Amino acid sequence: MSGDLLAEPRRRRRHRENEGSGEVSMDFHVPTEMNHEVERFQSFLDIQVKPHLTSWYHEKAIPRTFFSAMGEGGWFGFTWDRDRIWARPSLRGSLLIEKLARLSPGVAVAFLAHNDLGITGLRLFPTDDLLAGFGEPAVMGRLLLCLGNTESEAGSDVANIAMKAEKVDGGWVLNGTKAYVTNGTVSDLAVVTAVTDPKASRNSRLSMFLVDLSSKGVSRTKLNKQVWVPSDLTRIQMTNVFVPESHLMGGRGRGLQQVLTIFTHSRVFISAMTLGTAEGAFDLAIGHSRKRKIFGVRLADHQFKSFQIADLYAKMEASRLLIHKACWAMDRDMPFRLEASLAKYMSVQTAKEVTEWAADLFGAASVIYEHPIHKFPLDAWASSLGEGTQDVQRLVIFREVMSGFDRRR
Repeated sequence: MSGDLLAEPRRRRRHRENEGSGEVSMDFHVPTEMNHEVERFQSFLDIQVKPHLTSWYHEKAIPRTFFSAMGEGGWFGFTWDRDRIWARPSLRGSLLIEKLARLSPGVAVAFLAHNDLGITGLRLFPTDDLLAGFGEPAVMGRLLLCLGNTESEAGSDVANIAMKAEKVDGGWVLNGTKAYVTNGTVSDLAVVTAVTDPKASRNSRLSMFLVDLSSKGVSRTKLNKQVWVPSDLTRIQMTNVFVPESHLMGGRGRGLQQVLTIFTHSRVFISAMTLGTAEGAFDLAIGHSRKRKIFGVRLADHQFKSFQIADLYAKMEASRLLIHKACWAMDRDMPFRLEASLAKYMSVQTAKEVTEWAADLFGAASVIYEHPIHKFPLDAWASSLGEGTQDVQRLVIFREVMSGFDRRR
């Protein structure tokens, strides 16, 4: 398909006036201060995370002190000021989660679940009461949030959820089960979707609530997963759980649009996390290939392996450019749905290829749970499921391409 097919859709025409205004139209340079922040974050990881990873993996749990330390260090993607949650630059957020995922994708996804699903939901669809009660402690990591949407019969088909919310005096009563909730065990509150208007159209059946997970009627079961260790994956069941009216987020009947908006935002950061997953495996493989000899020759000096290294590095750089383009659009309040799905699709394809290749370089040692390379192929696979499978990304990309084509005509 021609590269200029989407050259003039509305979202880009809105910014054409910047041409000739003196603004640099293309700049691939990460600001110096942002690079310094990444360096400081690496120092934070070296002190607060790296020494504890072995025990966290053994226990398959991340202590709450990690989140509070993240908040105290200002490492979440938001600030609290004037009784509101304000977003930091998305490029900064993508660089930080990429760095964390190089070390541990499982810790990175726990960070993402609180930051890019939980706090993002509270920021985009707040009420004054919710912000007053939970905004500042969430941004500081003292209070943890998660998002519950997926059910046994509702995954890629987000609108097909069955959890019900019945209107009662002063609020709502929720009944149902959310099947797979990252951080569901450790979190205090959950952003939850439920059916409030079963007779309404598919797009207007759902509403969104902020649920106190200590409420009567909430039960949690930690699931025995083998990916994204040491984060938790939890089944949350709600039986006659009362949620006050003030905890209805956004508007009644807007839950589907709201959760899809949260997913679009989070896709940018899970893409960066997935790129970090690829880079973590790539770094280990390069170090191994420069030491390991096969038939008297270092692996890296075999031409076939050197070509593979070049190919995979090129794909990682292509993924990075798509992620940074999505950040660029997000930070300028431009529509970024297409850019987010392109970044997610490309980063997952690349990470699957890189991590499998890297594990192969280590041979039989890669199957040992404690080996550093072992987690990366599994975690790359997990990334293909979060915030929409690869087929979901293809569907979004197709729809955006066709929409741009129709506008151009």
